Amino acid sequence: MKLKLPTGYLPEKPRSAVRFLIIGTTGALLQTWFFMAALLMMSNPEKGTVLYYVAFGIGYALEMVPNYFLSNWYTFNTHPNKKNAGGFLFARAINLVVQFGLLPLALATFPEWRDDLISLFVIFIGGCINYLICLVFFKKPKA
Repeated sequence: MKLKLPTGYLPEKPRSAVRFLIIGTTGALLQTWFFMAALLMMSNPEKGTVLYYVAFGIGYALEMVPNYFLSNWYTFNTHPNKKNAGGFLFARAINLVVQFGLLPLALATFPEWRDDLISLFVIFIGGCINYLICLVFFKKPKA
């Protein structure tokens, strides 16, 4: 008997959105954790410095691998392949540009926010854009 997860009872369209939200939240927390760990290893560089951006990039890079596999298996119910790997990397490249573009804006707009909140805010906005892009590349072929 195959185990049916709670999201399996939802219609197809909202199901992938809810699953994306679950995986996106997991990814955001992982990315933020890796970012915060990198900041600690770098002796907490000042906000907006090159090392601060390097730490953010480390968090981004380390979170990508589990996100790809979880996006395939859970969010879109597909298997890893060259097409969706290329699409994932394309979407992530756009997401990287969005996140690194938003980071200085968030730092300037909310200078009093803690590093983890800045990270989560930037990831959330980037994630919304990333979802729309991923919808194109993780579509199941029509039978």
